[in-house]
Amino acid sequence: MGSERKICTMERELAMEFVRVTEAAALASARWWGRGDKNAADDAAVQAMRAMFDTVNIDGTIVIGEGEMDEAPMLYIGEKVGAGGNVQVDIAVDPLEGTNLIAKGLTGAIAVLAAAPKGCLLHAPDMYMEKIAAGRGTKGKINLDASVTENVKAVASCLNKGISDVTVVVLDRPRHKHIIDELREIGARIKLITDGDVSPAVATAIPGSGVDMVMGIGGAPEGVLAAAALRCLDGEFQGRLWPEDEKEAERAREMGIADLKKVLTIDDLVKGNDVIFTATGITDGEFLKGVRYYGDTVTTHTVVMRGATGTVRFIDAKHNIEKKPKYVRM
Repeated sequence: MGSERKICTMERELAMEFVRVTEAAALASARWWGRGDKNAADDAAVQAMRAMFDTVNIDGTIVIGEGEMDEAPMLYIGEKVGAGGNVQVDIAVDPLEGTNLIAKGLTGAIAVLAAAPKGCLLHAPDMYMEKIAAGRGTKGKINLDASVTENVKAVASCLNKGISDVTVVVLDRPRHKHIIDELREIGARIKLITDGDVSPAVATAIPGSGVDMVMGIGGAPEGVLAAAALRCLDGEFQGRLWPEDEKEAERAREMGIADLKKVLTIDDLVKGNDVIFTATGITDGEFLKGVRYYGDTVTTHTVVMRGATGTVRFIDAKHNIEKKPKYVRM
C-alpha cells in the first residue's frame, strides 16, 4: 500500500492527532498573552508543537516552518517529525501565527498546521506574496490580476450582496494604500488588521464570520496554510510571490518556482484534496475563541478540516491543569 493511500485510510485518526499538536502550541503560548514578549511566546509554541509531533505516528517532513536549519533550532524546513511509520506526509506549520498579536493581547493569534501526502504542498520560500482569498462559490470568479473593484463586485455577486455589504480584510501597511483607497471609493467595508492574515483568509469560507475577502501582500508560507484550509472549504485563493530583492528571487528559483510572475492557483499551492488543516485559537478571532482559564482547567477551541470529505469540525476541549504536559509553563 503506497503512502498516498495510507494517509487516506488513516486520515480520520491523523486529523485528531494534529488537533492535539495545535492545542499544545496554543496552550503553551497563551501564558504569554499581553506580556509584551513575542519571542518567548513563539518559543513556547514551537517547543510544545515539536514535542507533541513526537507522539504522532507519521513519517513527517516540515516543508514550511520556522525557517532554514541554521535559523531555527526546531520545526525548520526539512526537519523530520513524527514517531515514524509508513505514512509519509509533508507538513506546513506556524506554531504562533500572530506573534505581535499575543504580545499585545490583540485578537486573531492562532496555532496552525496543514498536512498532505509528500509533494502535495508548495514549498513556499519565506518571502512576501500577493494574495486574494474568498469563500465558497467564488472559485474562478476572482482574479489576482483584476482590479480591486472588479474582484469586490465578483464576490458581491457570488454572495448576493451589495458592494457596501462586502467586508474585506487588509493588513494595515503603507504598501496597501492603493487597495484601501479603492475599497473606500467603491464603498466596501474594510477591516484593517495589524498582523496575522491566515485566520481572516480562512474566515472568508466560515459562515457567520463577518469576513468576505482578504486582499494584499503578506507572507508566502502563510499563503500556503490559508490555501490548504480554503481547499477543504471549497473556497478560492490565488497568490504570486513578491520577492524584495534578487537574493529572495534566487531562493524561490532554488525551491522550484521558476516563473516568479505566475499567478499561483489553489491547485498550485495544494495539490489534490487529500489535505488536513487544523488551527487552535490562542486569542479570540473571527471564528475561533482563544484559550480560557477556569481555576483548575483550561479550554481551547479548534477547527479541523479534511479535504477528502469536506468535513469541518469545531472542537471545544477542556484540559486539566493538574495533568498539564511538561512543556506548558505555568
